[in-house]
Amino acid sequence: MPIGRRAFNQGLASSMGAAALSTLPALAQAYTGPNVIIVRFGGGVRRAETIGDGTSYAPYMMNVLAKQGTLIPDLSIAELKDVDTSHAEGTLNILTGRYKSYSKVGAQGLAPLLEPGEPTLFEYFRKAFAVPSHQALLINGEDRPQEEYLTYGGHKHYGVSYRSEVIGLFRYKLHKYKRILAEHKATDEVSAEAAKQLAELRAQDYRGTAIRNSPIMERFWDRWRADYGDTGLKNPRGDRLLTELAIRAIRELKPRLMMINYQDPDYVHWGNASHYTRAIAIIDQGIKRLGEAVANDPAYRGRTVFVIVPDCGRDANGLMAVPYQHHFNTRSAHEIFALVAGPGIARSKVLDKAVDQSSIAATVGAIMGFRAHAAEGRVLAEILT
Repeated sequence: MPIGRRAFNQGLASSMGAAALSTLPALAQAYTGPNVIIVRFGGGVRRAETIGDGTSYAPYMMNVLAKQGTLIPDLSIAELKDVDTSHAEGTLNILTGRYKSYSKVGAQGLAPLLEPGEPTLFEYFRKAFAVPSHQALLINGEDRPQEEYLTYGGHKHYGVSYRSEVIGLFRYKLHKYKRILAEHKATDEVSAEAAKQLAELRAQDYRGTAIRNSPIMERFWDRWRADYGDTGLKNPRGDRLLTELAIRAIRELKPRLMMINYQDPDYVHWGNASHYTRAIAIIDQGIKRLGEAVANDPAYRGRTVFVIVPDCGRDANGLMAVPYQHHFNTRSAHEIFALVAGPGIARSKVLDKAVDQSSIAATVGAIMGFRAHAAEGRVLAEILT
């Protein structure tokens, strides 16, 4: 049941009371609110190519889904000292509602390994409500395994006990190689390669949680393997894979809170501008498929809110060979957008005011009936009905 503007304060007070008592997950109350699907329109996507008049490469989002909710065209990442317009940092802005609230615990190549300093939405949600980890779910791309560890931090009252499950090819490969070795059916050559690959993947598991799957997730990956095999040649790749995994998760795992970390627009760093605009269209097609999956599933139809928001924008520099970077911290890299659509959200509305990216976490909490107490942003009560 969606939480309206007049009722959300009462709901928050109730859920805050439950959260205060729920030192252990088993003490939390049952969740009866709406499903929420957060779409990280990722890889760095700015306004011009997504919500610009006559220039959008996301026609489904703008022409169909926007009519079912509220468009927030003036969403921005705050221009603060040491706030980077990048992917992991932007994802943590969305998940925690705070800037710079993380620790750098290492690096994989050029990519920093970050640990949230405040609770994520997954932690808030699972502490407030009796929801198993596979129903608080992150769908992640194979090229950014470091983002699989952004689902929980080191906060003393939250942490690993309240993390989400993660689905992505990194996790599947861990599962696949473990299965190959446990079955004792492969040739010596294949087994040796499986052992080598498993050791390399485990070395990337810098928080030690990826290798430990629940029985439910083991069965999920066993079914995936039965359908797509071990070669990696049959299943989709890139952001099309994330859409396929998300739809399969809706069907088999029934997540109540799910975040999809799309990423393909970032390939523009290494190619033509069309790599960027085409990737926007692929994400838009994925959102359409997700909308269809929700409409066809009784557990989701009329009970699901979409929250669509980029991790960061892109620079605008016509003097560069590829003028769509994001590491120069220019104004357009801070200028993004959001769309919130579904039951309990104002329909066909444009929120014509400046909004900070940190408000997303606070608003998701209000929609679901918990308070993201460490979020710096405000609850966007004016989009709730």
